Amino acid sequence: MTIETVKGETYEIRDPTLKEEGLKTMQWAESRMPVLQLIKKRFEKEKPLKGVRIGACLHVTKETSQLCEAWLAGGAEVYLCASNPLSTQDEITAALAAKGVHVYAWKFMDAEGYYRSIGNVINSRPEITIDDGADLVSILHKLKRGEVDEEIEIVKQVIGEDTDFIEKVIGGAEETTTGIIRLQAMADDGALLYPIMATNSSPCKNLFDNVYGTGQSSIDGILRATADLIASKIFVVAGYGHCGKGVAMRAKGMGARRVIVTEIEPHAALQAVMEGMEVMPMKEAVKIADIIITATGCKNVIRREHFEVMKSGVTVSNTGHFNVEINIPDLESLATEKISIRPFVEQYILPDGRQINLLGEGRLINLAAAEGHSPEIMDMSFSLQALISEYIVKHKQELKELGGKVVQIPSEIDDIVAHSKCEALDVELDTLTPEQERYLASWRVGT
Repeated sequence: MTIETVKGETYEIRDPTLKEEGLKTMQWAESRMPVLQLIKKRFEKEKPLKGVRIGACLHVTKETSQLCEAWLAGGAEVYLCASNPLSTQDEITAALAAKGVHVYAWKFMDAEGYYRSIGNVINSRPEITIDDGADLVSILHKLKRGEVDEEIEIVKQVIGEDTDFIEKVIGGAEETTTGIIRLQAMADDGALLYPIMATNSSPCKNLFDNVYGTGQSSIDGILRATADLIASKIFVVAGYGHCGKGVAMRAKGMGARRVIVTEIEPHAALQAVMEGMEVMPMKEAVKIADIIITATGCKNVIRREHFEVMKSGVTVSNTGHFNVEINIPDLESLATEKISIRPFVEQYILPDGRQINLLGEGRLINLAAAEGHSPEIMDMSFSLQALISEYIVKHKQELKELGGKVVQIPSEIDDIVAHSKCEALDVELDTLTPEQERYLASWRVGT
């Protein structure tokens, strides 16, 4: 599908006339993200990001719009592109463009448009990068190293022949598990050239966004794509990390007859068993599955040997960041026919007549077919991102000396967000008495 876009001096989007719809949707998100609004109000007064160029490669949703508004309130120049070809909400891009965000994104981007948009963000020479999946960071480093591939060739159509866009970067932050894996691998190889704050490793992100956000939104994506009943189905989840755990929990809660987990890690497998899930190898699980979803961050989790034994009518989907968990070329090579049954559902017919239904092109289903995580959840994750941006500016010399490392977010930042969210939800906490504080601080008191 080729999408006609509209280009302006500060944007490339699908339809600027969707602005009013986008503004209403942004208001909806704003009312459900109280912690981020508190940060935004402080930013308006203090302007901690004044003159700073932020380059962001994120899912362009109503929730992301609120992070962009906080950055703008803090005085930043904001350049935004999509971190997935299917996740953009076109009404939001129209509203953000009208508010002064340099935005390059639309739903159903092809590869050329996707990397052209990244090129537009890179061309701004950002001082802070905010990533969801590390595509922006990856391209910046490929350019610096002089690498050449199809992606770089597309980017160079925008930026020209200059290859050093890292010089002015102070630091960055990474939103998701897959991105952290990529960046840590770069750091381990000595290839990472500036520090990245690991947003995904923070408790306010992975204990809530990954579990409750991914759990609900992935089920939402499956339901919007298929309108199928979860109750009575055999539901298979590949991977029992934070994301897989959330999906399994929601599937069980919606009445799935059996929830089966596939795992490579023994601790995660044991945890799944003790939380009431079944655990078995993928090659056995796919034989009985009605619905399968991958949540591993790895590639080829479902491949030829699995497609060959799936039962007819199975639904296959992915909630990992990249569309590599399901080996689609394997499926296409096996199929004799491919039919677009409904939006985000492609049905593959195998030689023996079996039907395998692939959702959302194998891309993360919660954003391909649905709207991603709820604003209430992203309130925490994007509050972290806003505060991390401020932290990077305030500690730029310290971070420069640190160099190319993946850095944990200071616990004080995470605690601020957690306490603020408790207050917003009217959750009252107990406090330690002086005696309790002395007890916990002492090693002398025993039984």
